[in-house]
Amino acid sequence: MERILDPLWEETNAEEPAPYLQHLADNRITLDVVPNGCRFFLQLTNDPRCHLELVEFLRLNTNDVLIPQALNVLPRYTGLKSLVLKGGHDFDENGKTKSGLLSSLPSELCSLSNLQHLDLSFNSLTELPLCVTSLSCLSSLLLCYNQIRTLPDTISNLRNLELLSIMSNQLAVLPGEIGQLGKLKTLDLSENKLACLPEDIAGLQECTELDLSGNCLTELPETMCQLVSLQQLHLHSNLLVSVPVGLAVLPSLKCLDLKNNQLRYVPEEIMNCPCVRLQGNPIGVAEPTPSTDDHVPVLKSKEIYLSSEDKSFLVTPDGGRVFLPLGPQFCFPLGAVSSNVTIYFRILPPDQEHVKLGHHDVLLSYTLELQPHDIQFNQDVEICIPYFVKRSMRKRKDSLDVPNILVTPRTLRKREVVIRTYSGENWTDLATTICTKRNLAICRVPHFSWFFVVSRLVKDQCQVPKDGEVLFSSVDQNIRIDFPPGATEETRTISMQVLPVSTADLQRITGDSQSTTSPLLCLSQSSSDNFLCPVKIQLPLPTGVTGDTLDRSRLVLLHGDPQAQNWTDITSQVVFEITHIYARFQVDHFSWYWLWYTTKTYIGEMAKNVYTRLRMYQVNFVALQRKRDPEQVLLQCVPKQKVDTTMKKLKDRYKGPEPSDMVEIVEGEQFFAEFEQGLQLHSERPDCVNGKIVFVFYSRMKNIKEVYMTSQADRKEKDVKGQVSFYRGSVPAGLPKEATKHRKGPNSHWMATLPLKLPKLKLQYGENEMGKNGQSLPPLNLGNAETGYLTETNLSSIARRIGHEWKTIGRNLGLSTGELDRISYNKRDNLDEQIFDMLFSWARKIYDQQDCVQRLIEAMQESGRQDIAEEIEAVIKLGKQKYEQSILRLGLDQGNSSEDSAIAMSQS
Repeated sequence: MERILDPLWEETNAEEPAPYLQHLADNRITLDVVPNGCRFFLQLTNDPRCHLELVEFLRLNTNDVLIPQALNVLPRYTGLKSLVLKGGHDFDENGKTKSGLLSSLPSELCSLSNLQHLDLSFNSLTELPLCVTSLSCLSSLLLCYNQIRTLPDTISNLRNLELLSIMSNQLAVLPGEIGQLGKLKTLDLSENKLACLPEDIAGLQECTELDLSGNCLTELPETMCQLVSLQQLHLHSNLLVSVPVGLAVLPSLKCLDLKNNQLRYVPEEIMNCPCVRLQGNPIGVAEPTPSTDDHVPVLKSKEIYLSSEDKSFLVTPDGGRVFLPLGPQFCFPLGAVSSNVTIYFRILPPDQEHVKLGHHDVLLSYTLELQPHDIQFNQDVEICIPYFVKRSMRKRKDSLDVPNILVTPRTLRKREVVIRTYSGENWTDLATTICTKRNLAICRVPHFSWFFVVSRLVKDQCQVPKDGEVLFSSVDQNIRIDFPPGATEETRTISMQVLPVSTADLQRITGDSQSTTSPLLCLSQSSSDNFLCPVKIQLPLPTGVTGDTLDRSRLVLLHGDPQAQNWTDITSQVVFEITHIYARFQVDHFSWYWLWYTTKTYIGEMAKNVYTRLRMYQVNFVALQRKRDPEQVLLQCVPKQKVDTTMKKLKDRYKGPEPSDMVEIVEGEQFFAEFEQGLQLHSERPDCVNGKIVFVFYSRMKNIKEVYMTSQADRKEKDVKGQVSFYRGSVPAGLPKEATKHRKGPNSHWMATLPLKLPKLKLQYGENEMGKNGQSLPPLNLGNAETGYLTETNLSSIARRIGHEWKTIGRNLGLSTGELDRISYNKRDNLDEQIFDMLFSWARKIYDQQDCVQRLIEAMQESGRQDIAEEIEAVIKLGKQKYEQSILRLGLDQGNSSEDSAIAMSQS
C-alpha cells in the first residue's frame, strides 16, 4: 500500500513531526474525536509532503467551528471512498447532543467520484444537497438526526445505493423515485412525519429491511405486498387503521411489527402469521365518544405533544403516549381508565417543599406533579422523566476538591438512579429502569402524585427467612452479611448501602496521614426487633492494612445512628475475627458501621466531621450586574469546578467582582442572599422573604436568580456602594446588626459578601416625562387594582430587558411601521431611547383599556421573549395577592366596588 506521507521527508527535515501527522494511519484520517480536528485537517491538507489522493477514509466533527473551511478543501481528496461528517460530539448543559453546523455542502463535492460511504448524521440539514445525488458510486448514505423535510427527485441517480438511513428527520412526503433504487437492501425512515407512501415503493425488489416506525401512516399501499425480498418490516408506533392482507404471505418475511397502532380489526391471515407483533392495538374496542371540550387536548390511541401553555389533557380508555414540555412523557395503556379523565400537570422548580433528599442523594430533575392525586388506574401508567448527567468531568491532579458525590457516568456505576414519589404519607423510591442513551428514568405507577429523579447510593436488598440468607454488596463484593438459621422468626427485608471513602479525601479532611477507613456500611431492616441470634458482618480491612501488619490497638469500630449525628466506639463490645484482608464481627441489630485504623484516641467527633464534609460540595458565589442595566443583578451559587466556564459565558453581558472564596455546602441546603449597606430589592418576588432572596442548592441545577435592586439613598449626585451577602439556613425574622458584623466562628451563618455599586442616576426616557407644554404628565399605570398594576417603574424595568428585537415587539403591540420608523430615525443614535420611546408611546395610547397588560404579555410571547412575559405575569400575580390581602385585612366584603377597594387599599 502506498504511503500518504512522503517517506523521504524524514531525511530532508530533521525537525520533530508536526502534531497533526500523528492522526495519519495508512490511508485513513480520523479527526472526529480529536480536539481542534478541523484545524489539524487544514494543516495536513496544506502540507506538501502529504499525498492527498491516497486518502480513502476520512472522519471529521461538524461541531467544529472550522468545518466550513474544511469542506472547501475536501474536493482535493479525490481518492476518498468513505467520508464521515457527523455532529453530535458536543453536549449542552442538560446532556443533550448538539447538532453539527453542517446545513449544506459545496457543489464541488460531486467530484468525489470514488465515494462509496457517506455519513452526514447529527447535522442541521433541511434538504439533501444536490451534489450528493451525483455521487453515483455511493452504496451507503446515512442522514440520521437532521431536519430534512423532502428528498429530491434526483435521489433515483443513486442506483448503487444499498443502505439509506434517514431516521429522525422531518420527512412528510416520500418521492416516487425512491422506487428506482433497485439495489437498496436497507431503508430506514423511522421517526419522521410520513402520512402516506408512494405506490412506486414496490420497486425496491432487493430490500430486506424496511423501517417505517414512528411516523403518521394511516394506511399502506397494496404494492408493498410485492416486496418479495423483505425480511424485516417495522411499522410500530404509527396510526394504521388497516394493513394489506398480502403482507402475511411475503415469502421471506421474518418480522412484521405492528405494535402501538390504531388497528381495531386485523385480517385472520395477519393474526395467524407467526412473525407478527400486535401489542398496543385496540383490537375489538369500539370507537370512544369524542370530547366536546375544545380547550383540553384529547389523548385517544396515539400520542399528543403538549406546549408550555397547556396545563391539562384528556385521557380516554384507548390510552396512548403524552409528551410534556421539558421532556417528561408517560404512556397510558389500553383500559387504564374506564371513562374520560382530565389530567392536570405542573413542572415545578426544585424546592424543599416538593423535594425530599436523604444523605448522599443528588437531585437530577425538576419535580413533576400530576393530578388528581387520588385517582387509581386500572393498569399501571408508565412515567418517563429526563434527568441531568454531566457527560465528562476530569479531576485535576493538583486538586482534591471535587465533591465525592459528583454525578457523572462513571460514578453512576457505584450509584443508582431512581424516581422518588410521595405516597400520601411518606416519600418512597420506585422500581426504576434507566435509558442511558436518552437519560430517561422510567417507572410504572397505579396513581399520580409528585415525582422527581435522584441519584442515590446503590441499595442492595434481600428477604431473610427463618432458614437464613447471605447478602453481598454489589458495590464492594468484599462486604457481606451472613444471617444464620433462626436469626428471625418472620421474613424480614434487609437493605444495605455502601459509601466508599477514599484515603486521599479522608486524610485531607482530618489532616492525619496515618488514618484510613473501610467503606461506610449502612444497614436497615423492615422490623424493629433485634435478631434472635447474632448476624455476622464482613468488612474489608482499611486501605493499606493487612492481617499480617495489623496493630489491633489502632483498629476502631464505630456505630452510627441513621442520621449520622452520633458515632460511638463499640470496639470493646465486639469480638473481631481478622483474616489477611477481612475483619468480621457479630451484631444483633442493624445501624451504620464504620471501621477505622487510626492512632487517635477519641474519634467520634472526628468521624462526625468527616462524614459531614464528605457530603459537601465546594462552591463559589457570584454577583454580577448587567452592563446595560446595573440595577439588574445576577446571583448564582456555582460548583467550584464550573466557575471559570460560567464566568467566561457571562463576561460579555455582565460585570462585577470576582467570585467569592470557596464555601462548602450540602446538596439540598437552603441559604439566602441579602442586599446591605444602602442597597435593597427593587420589589418583592415569590421567592423573596422580608427582602431576602431564598435559594436551595442543588448541584445539578443552575442555582441562579436575576433580581432588580435599588437604593434608598439619593443617586442624583453620586454612586451608591453596597454589597450582597449570603447566609446559611432559612430566612430569619430579623438579622441583628451584630450578626452581620461577627462573621467568623463555628456558629456564624455568614458565607460570603460581594461588593456592588449603583451608578449615579441618569434620567431615562419615560421617567418624569414632561409634556409638550412643560407640565409633568400624570403617572402611567397599566391595569387596575383588582387585576394588578404595571407601574411606570415596571415598564422601565421591562424596557431595559428588550434589545434589538424592539421593532418586532412594537409590531406585535400594534404600532404601525411608520411609527416605528419615526422612532428609529429620531433616536437613531441611542438604542435605549428607541426602546423606551416605543414602549411608552404604546402605553400612553392604551393605558385605560382593560386588556392592555394581557396584550403586552402576548406581544412578548409572540416576539420570542417568554422570559419577559413570565416576569410581567409574576408582577401582576404579586399585585393581585397584595390587593386580596388588603381586602381581607380591612374586612371589605364582596359588595364593595373596586373603586372603594382601591381607595381603602391606598389608605391602608
